[in-house]
Amino acid sequence: LCCCEYVDRRGRRSHLAECCCDCRDLDEGCDRWLACKSLPPRALESIADTVADRLRVPWFSGAVRINVSLVPPLVLLPVLLHVASLHFLLGLIILTSLPVVVLWYYYLTHRRKERTLFFLSLGLFSLGYMYYVFLQEVVPRGHVQHSQVVALTCGLILMLAALSRAKKDPGYLPIPAGNEKPSHQGLPNKGVRGSTSGVHGIATSGAASSRALNGEAKGYSRMAADETEGVKKDWCTKCQLVRPARAGHCRLCGRCVRRLDHHCVWINSCVGEQNHQAFILALSFFMLTSVYGITLTLHTVCRDRTPIVALFYCPGAYSDYSSALSFTCVWYCAIVTAGMGYILLIQLLNISYNVTEREARLALRDNTGRRLLGGLVIDTGQYNRGFLCNWGHFLSLGSSPPQRSAEDIV
Repeated sequence: LCCCEYVDRRGRRSHLAECCCDCRDLDEGCDRWLACKSLPPRALESIADTVADRLRVPWFSGAVRINVSLVPPLVLLPVLLHVASLHFLLGLIILTSLPVVVLWYYYLTHRRKERTLFFLSLGLFSLGYMYYVFLQEVVPRGHVQHSQVVALTCGLILMLAALSRAKKDPGYLPIPAGNEKPSHQGLPNKGVRGSTSGVHGIATSGAASSRALNGEAKGYSRMAADETEGVKKDWCTKCQLVRPARAGHCRLCGRCVRRLDHHCVWINSCVGEQNHQAFILALSFFMLTSVYGITLTLHTVCRDRTPIVALFYCPGAYSDYSSALSFTCVWYCAIVTAGMGYILLIQLLNISYNVTEREARLALRDNTGRRLLGGLVIDTGQYNRGFLCNWGHFLSLGSSPPQRSAEDIV
């Protein structure tokens, strides 16, 4: 392939110059539109898939596809923030509508079980753009010391390092060798109650227990027939393996994760046993860095007021465009920080009670948990061993390979 060629989603060799040609779905849609006829089912989705497949840029080994979800934050965020800086009312409208649009897109993708890079792109580009505005508009005013800029930069670097670690393996369970999917023959029908929700367990027969599910020494297997009845294991019909305690299946990643907490759209990955600590560190560094940057900016834009007062009352904020842009970015950062602060608070409370987001959701569904602190945390009571023991357990996550009991070994 030359730099402008690529292999399309149908496996055919194509060229960037042909990106507007030969789209049968689009041609049929235009014909039906001119004839005042309705479009066939899924026609718009097929056209959107074709457009997304042809959205590419030249590269050395062939044209590289651009993820469509990366584009809106890169284009809309600077435009909207600059428009919001023109007038107070425009800023109020835009900064109020942005969280609504983001939440709407989250529920749309969550309902369709789609993975998207929109939120990761929005978060990273927001950090980069806020840092650029800080260096371009706030630092030249001369009220920010070099040591403060260094401290802010170090906080940003530490946050990105923790985020990079959080995006690594969250603790995926090994996939069966050869992607084989053993059948359920030999499994008692009444035993197979749980699917991917990870709530109910199964007990398998002796014929089924003689087969290893993943073909590896570290694999998880079915229980033998002579084991004590009532010992519950978690069978995943999607991954075709038995999961250890507190593991769960992520419907977005399509994998089972040890001690699954939740799937975080902001890092486009699951939060599990191996990356939960890094996830908390990333949130903590983000909160500290963001609050510090907001404080420095407000001290520069509104020097005669404290940061809390200046955030809500700063008469000279719209006196010039530079101050207006800085003040608008401060409010944008404050909104994002408030959202991330709520997530961090819930995470810290869950750790204090040794409960994961998945377990809390299942406890609410089955009405088996207690609402505490006004409903901020759901105590299942199953793994809660006290504040210090719970935090000690969390700090030990990922420090050693997961221990397997006798029931996990063939």
